[in-house]
Amino acid sequence: MDVSEAQHIDAIRARLYRRNPDLHPYVVDETIDTALHRFDGCPIRDFVPLLVERAATRALDASPIRSPRTEHQPAAPM
Repeated sequence: MDVSEAQHIDAIRARLYRRNPDLHPYVVDETIDTALHRFDGCPIRDFVPLLVERAATRALDASPIRSPRTEHQPAAPM
């Protein structure tokens, strides 16, 4: 993986952490890594980050492994 691809994957990781705050970061990391390894050995890497993000997003959206948020959520205004 070249530097540019690694930077794209890091950005995807950050977006998916924010999008899935109820999932442990380990779950997000493993999902991204699984999607990324599907493209090992592919000579053309230009679209790999996009494909990884799509595959990981679909997998995380379907994930039954959800936990309550650990961060403090302000009460909704009445």
